[in-house]
Amino acid sequence: MNDLDARGVPARPGALRRAAPALLGYAAVRALGLVVLALWSGARGKDAYTLLTARWDSLWYTRVAELGYGYEVRLPNGDVHSNLAFFPLLPWLERLVAAVSPLSYADGGFVVSVLASLAAAWGIFAVADHVYGRRAGVCAVLLWAVLPVGIVQSMAYSESLFTALAAWSLYAVLTGRWVTAGVLAGLAGLTRPVGLAVVAAVWAAGVAAFLRERASTRGHASTRERASSREHVSARGHASARDRTSFARDRSAAPEDGARAGERAGAPANARRVGAPEGAPHATDTSGVRLRRVLGMLLAPLGAAGYVLWVGHRTGDGPLGYLDVQAGWRNGFDGGYAFARFVAAMFTSFPSALAGLGLVAGVGLVVWLYVVCVRQRQPLPLLVYAGVVTVLALCASSYFGSKPRLLLPAFPLLLPLALALARLRTPRSALVVGAVAAASAVYGAFWLNGSGPP
Repeated sequence: MNDLDARGVPARPGALRRAAPALLGYAAVRALGLVVLALWSGARGKDAYTLLTARWDSLWYTRVAELGYGYEVRLPNGDVHSNLAFFPLLPWLERLVAAVSPLSYADGGFVVSVLASLAAAWGIFAVADHVYGRRAGVCAVLLWAVLPVGIVQSMAYSESLFTALAAWSLYAVLTGRWVTAGVLAGLAGLTRPVGLAVVAAVWAAGVAAFLRERASTRGHASTRERASSREHVSARGHASARDRTSFARDRSAAPEDGARAGERAGAPANARRVGAPEGAPHATDTSGVRLRRVLGMLLAPLGAAGYVLWVGHRTGDGPLGYLDVQAGWRNGFDGGYAFARFVAAMFTSFPSALAGLGLVAGVGLVVWLYVVCVRQRQPLPLLVYAGVVTVLALCASSYFGSKPRLLLPAFPLLLPLALALARLRTPRSALVVGAVAAASAVYGAFWLNGSGPP
């Protein structure tokens, strides 16, 4: 499972048909969530569609799509909330949908998110199916669908779009499609700041492949040297034997025949025994593969780097200008210090202490799942990607209520649970998924009708 040699793998016939059970199950779970949200919102006199398309970050994305960048809000405490904090790919797609259809920008955001969520589900299935098999792939998709904050996958947010790009980029890396992986990583970098996780995964896999090639080349050279040495010793031995027995040969036998017999019994046979070591390349275009890998690695960071540098130029604050924009939102990276203080403060009173225990348990579960991923020897790109997403989510100093939503793209963390679910009999696994889906739908409706995702 940890063989990171990204070999080109031909596409399986009927890929959509193979993924159909996962996609149908995902659509059913999401439909259940939307129905429960509509019923809950209607009972409270709210519009479910407005909750999905016109609150919190959705409004910021819609404003960027409609008016472009440059809008900001100055709060009484001096903070400046600039729409430059929001990466451009989702607004660009909202603008495209509005340009080619009668839909509004908000409608476009919803359409993009719904389609992207299906693409993300398919990408998650492709990755899990490639690593662990079809049944685990279906279970991984269903687990991603029934996450407590799964309702965000149907909101006009960028999480579904980013997860789709990340999942397919990782699949491209695992199957040796380096240029595709680099392009998708670049687009992921235009979607969210955590696009750095996809870039890191592509680069980690690329560097590991180069190191393996170097070690393999050295191993082949050493093998050839040993084989040549054995051939030389064998040839000397045969020559010496011929010298010692030449006086006893029959004079009627031609010397040439004895020499050819010695060759047939010696070097060629020995060379066949040595042969090429198992796993050695056989007439493959290694230079072409290496070139595509380098190109993919160079393409991967262009999206994130391009937008960050453009923001720095626009604000006049240089390459680090984007960090100043995020500071206006009180977003930053402090290694988890602010989050730890937030959790600790919850234990000062009894009602909030229960929430504190829940947060501690949640963080512990995430860390434990990552440890299990490492112990199960997931491919390096998945480990790097999930690790970076998790660190950025848990160690950021921003809105603490957003952390479950920020962890939504870290789907490799679900693979250990998917394997466990796949081992159950189908009726039992269906019962488990159904119960969790119902609970997730109720929680999502309650969440969006309350404080919701900031």
